Amino acid sequence: MHEIKMNRKKDKGFESPRPFKLTHQVVCINNINFQRKSVIGFVELTIFPTVVNLNRIKLNSKQCRIYRVRVNDLEAPFIYNDPTLEVCHHESKQRNLNYFSSAYTAAVSAVDPDAGHGELVIKVPSELWKQGDEMNVLKVYIEFSLDQPKGGLHFVVPDVEGSMAERGAHVFSFGYQNSTRFWFPCVDSYSELCTWKLEFTVDASMVAVSCGDLVETVYTHDMRKKTFHYVLPIPTAASNISLSVGPFEILVDPYMHEVTHFCLPQLLPLLKHSMSYLHEIFEFYEEILTCRYPYSCFKTVFVDEAYVQVSSYASMSIFSTNLLHSALIIDQTPLTRQCLAQALAQQFFGCFISRMSWADEWVLKGISGYIYGLYLKKTFGVNQYRHWIKEELDKMVEYELKMGGVLLHPTFGGGKDKDNPTPHLHFSIKHPHTLSWKYYKMFQCKAHLVMRLIENRISMEFMLQVFNKLLSLASTASSQKYQSHMWSQMLVSTHSFLKSISNVSGKDIGPLIKQWVDQSAVVKFFGSFAFNRKRNVLELEIRQDYTSSGTQKYVGPIKVTVQELDGSFNHTLQIEENSLKHDIPCHSKSRRNKKKKIPLMNGEEVDMDLSAMDADSPLLWIRIDPDMSILRKVEFEQADFMWQYQLRSIFLRYERDVVAQEESILALEKFPTPASRLALTDILEQDQCFYKVRQGACFCLAKIANSMMSTWTGPPAMKSLFTRMFCCKSCPNIVKTNTFISFQSYFLQKTMPVAMAQLRDIQNLCPKDVLNFILDLIKYNDNRKNKFSDNYYRAELIDALTNSLTPAISISNEVRTVDNLNGDVRLILEEITRSLNMEKLLPSYRNTITVSCLRAIRMLQKNGHIPSDPSLFKSYAEYGHFVDVRVAALEAVVDYTRVDRSSVELQWLLNMVQNDPAHYVRHKILSMLGKNPPFTKAAESPLCNEALVDQLWKLMNSGTSHDWRLRCDAVNLYYTLFGLTRPSCLPLPELGLVLNLKEKKAVLNPTIKPEQGPDTTEMTGNTMGVHIPVMGFTSSLDEGLITMETVSSVSMSSGVAPPPQGLKRKLDSVVGPLGSSPPEPGQVLQEEDSSKKFKIRFNTMEEDEIDMESPHDSQAFIHHHLNILERPSTPGKEPPAVDQAVLSLPVTPLPSSFSKESTSSSKHSGHHHHHHEHKKKKKKKHKHKHKHKHESKDKERDSHAFSNSPASGRSVRSPSMSD
Repeated sequence: MHEIKMNRKKDKGFESPRPFKLTHQVVCINNINFQRKSVIGFVELTIFPTVVNLNRIKLNSKQCRIYRVRVNDLEAPFIYNDPTLEVCHHESKQRNLNYFSSAYTAAVSAVDPDAGHGELVIKVPSELWKQGDEMNVLKVYIEFSLDQPKGGLHFVVPDVEGSMAERGAHVFSFGYQNSTRFWFPCVDSYSELCTWKLEFTVDASMVAVSCGDLVETVYTHDMRKKTFHYVLPIPTAASNISLSVGPFEILVDPYMHEVTHFCLPQLLPLLKHSMSYLHEIFEFYEEILTCRYPYSCFKTVFVDEAYVQVSSYASMSIFSTNLLHSALIIDQTPLTRQCLAQALAQQFFGCFISRMSWADEWVLKGISGYIYGLYLKKTFGVNQYRHWIKEELDKMVEYELKMGGVLLHPTFGGGKDKDNPTPHLHFSIKHPHTLSWKYYKMFQCKAHLVMRLIENRISMEFMLQVFNKLLSLASTASSQKYQSHMWSQMLVSTHSFLKSISNVSGKDIGPLIKQWVDQSAVVKFFGSFAFNRKRNVLELEIRQDYTSSGTQKYVGPIKVTVQELDGSFNHTLQIEENSLKHDIPCHSKSRRNKKKKIPLMNGEEVDMDLSAMDADSPLLWIRIDPDMSILRKVEFEQADFMWQYQLRSIFLRYERDVVAQEESILALEKFPTPASRLALTDILEQDQCFYKVRQGACFCLAKIANSMMSTWTGPPAMKSLFTRMFCCKSCPNIVKTNTFISFQSYFLQKTMPVAMAQLRDIQNLCPKDVLNFILDLIKYNDNRKNKFSDNYYRAELIDALTNSLTPAISISNEVRTVDNLNGDVRLILEEITRSLNMEKLLPSYRNTITVSCLRAIRMLQKNGHIPSDPSLFKSYAEYGHFVDVRVAALEAVVDYTRVDRSSVELQWLLNMVQNDPAHYVRHKILSMLGKNPPFTKAAESPLCNEALVDQLWKLMNSGTSHDWRLRCDAVNLYYTLFGLTRPSCLPLPELGLVLNLKEKKAVLNPTIKPEQGPDTTEMTGNTMGVHIPVMGFTSSLDEGLITMETVSSVSMSSGVAPPPQGLKRKLDSVVGPLGSSPPEPGQVLQEEDSSKKFKIRFNTMEEDEIDMESPHDSQAFIHHHLNILERPSTPGKEPPAVDQAVLSLPVTPLPSSFSKESTSSSKHSGHHHHHHEHKKKKKKKHKHKHKHKHESKDKERDSHAFSNSPASGRSVRSPSMSD
């Protein structure tokens, strides 16, 4: 009892949720078989116990088959149980998402390493911990194998001729957040650091790339295999360890020899070009952080079928091979550089510096995103940086307003409201593994925006000093040997981060953190103004909406910039609780004369024509919060002339604020006037204007032209401009040969035709001369003299054709054939067909043209020009095509499914989600179905039926247990289609009998009370003290729970009934080396009277450390109750003894005897008492959680039946499990 209490106290500090400290781990994989897609190896963990008598070691391991476990050379019994394999058990007929979410959170918590839990529980042999108090080091040795892993490791084996190396077969680790447990047993937490030794034996033609320094490569005697030995002396979390094996070509970076790049065969030239820039990113980060790159080497590996574009691990990053490009490609270059910069930023913050807990994730994501932003600013310029910030802010604000908020620092307290800080979401944010992918993306986005707000508050200089301080503390700690208490300096927490900010800057950023980090939601402002001429004052009114979803109230300073005739002035207003109106004094008097030199922000003076202005007012324009220093959405009303001045004059300013220009372009769409038209054409002609602003102006001009259709004069918008810029002088309808030397004009040349195609005439058709103009551009396109590829430009021209399509005018009962196509459409179709066929012969980079053609064909179908038919798209979506093409084709199939309400296609898509080899494609299908759902919970649809509900339920319940991201995608889709409650298309659950067809049995409805012993109330009260193992049965047939029909001839005494053949092998692998010997420690045999079934139940709860954290609405619970209901619950009837050793207690008629008074024989009797109260509370809470009353009643009623069986009560123990 004493050591338990001691142990509990220890949990309070950060020390560790585990009763041991991991100091070193060896991973040795001695066989990787590409044919069978299997891996065999062992791990060895060096552990220092931090408690006296450490008798249980919990580790994480998923989908590994474990053969044997030894602790200090002694065989150790173990229990393997993974509750996330099947979240809700099949007995449960529940189909509502609320129920699933709480069950899923419970399952993930039950094995959460941050709470000290794990799927693998090893019992330390008693010889080791009975020796006394000396703290011996334990070496835990585990042999394991993986067969056709569904997650964690991805095998890519192309189906072509030749040896594995010739085929380019490779394997790499992947995963979202801590997923290392998928490929070797470990403590899969970001807060448990240790040093590593990694050994991989592979075919001689392959290369193994892993974390740390390659110490040596040893060939076997026959020279057919070689072993790569890596050592990582810097303490690192298991979650940051990775592996990649393949026939890679190797490039040592010419500028930095400690950096090595790996790519698949034949891609070396692309690798050389794409990586030629990496050293500059290194130099930039080392310079701003004033700190060297923390590892002694860095490796980049480019693989096919990557899970995400970039995954960062200690001293190496795995990238998608699609990021590689040659010198001919323009559009991909900045994207690839951005990916490299992100990966490197995460090396410093994320890999080298890890986090204490999931609640501190925002600090790492925020810092790495913030320094990546600084890199963007330096490389791509301030305009690109501000554009990116605006883009990220808009994306995030839109998501928060729609979903109801993103919480950066979730704290889970004891209060009712605290337990779920985000009740507006349909998933829990307690674990990274329960988050929706979109939410996680927005979370990262918000994190770096908040870092920028902190920088605004304390200055960039202090910000970089804080980062430097974190890094230098960590690097000092990392060089300490085995003084593992020092290593916690390498973990960052919200608290330590904020503390170092206040130490370095001396400023209190508490309110800022409270507003943006500790609570979710954004601010929504509405602004309007009036000019009071008598007082020469601008009366500004700023209102807030803080009642609708995802919004919060803002109190604090806000900056307003007012451009007047005499110059630009900044005002800081204080937004109080309820003040709306602010008076801002004006510096300039209004001028009657109309021409005037106006001083701007940077001191330049410019001429402006002021004739459009209100004669009485000296104001040119007003901007609220121009620096985006609040996470907000601003809707501001000002007269249209003000937006035009803002747009036209700001680009003459020296700093040319991109954000202001983009805002005014958006606003000008509402003011279709000749003046707006002039302002926009002006911008298109300005070479020094930021290219993205000019691209935006193209689309805005098209919209304005469509609104001014009747009054528009001259040629179609942008046509004369395009002709002047890009066409021959002598023959204006022929485009010049391409030279994309100026990227500015390249992007404009790409965008203009796409925008022009949106123009419409009075009949709402695309004007004939615009369509012919675009077809001519395609026809006369000549790229022979260009040093760059024109594939993106050609793809945009096809997008332009797509944009020009309008719905077909249908003549009744006319059959659509190619012959009676409208002439223009026919030209478009021919052009698309030609491009698609050309692509087969000469594919373009990343198949951009195929992608555009597929989109165009879907548009033709949707507009009714050609018959709607998904078969073309389905053939392009097959595995083997380039990933971008597959995604484009799948998008078309998803759209077809919605428009045509086709259950066949929906079925086809869902089959693909289950069976496609590429993880990214599965994820895309589910997220596209979520964005463009075949139906929603609001509308009735023939697609919504019980079979679909069951299929999706099965998919998220057990079909996606190997990939966290996919499971959360499935949950999202389920939510989009059916909402949180029971789907409307399901029949109502019956009241009298609940029939369970799978189990062929009926369960009485809880409203009908069965006969019970005399003292019902006392019984239910007392059994709350009995510990009911939660994790015991939560696993699916595969791994945790094996059910066997018994053969009547098998007598009870023979120990375990022989399993059916199919289960035999699985059973062996679970039970360990002792296959069918009498029950192993931790396994209890239990027989059920009525249905003659045996269950081997793995009892994973420990006596002294019962998991009080995971809520008791775990499905295991319900599932087990349903099983027990069939046993007659007459008191006094005792199940036949299984084994005298197991049942060492006298038979007693009432379960109340299991309460603490009578079990004096049990050593830990006091322990029951310890949690008695706690359990009661849990039960109560449980009742509130479920809408369905009958479930909770079931629970109350059977808890006594449950404790009646020898296998259930914690007070009955098999001798091997007891102390």
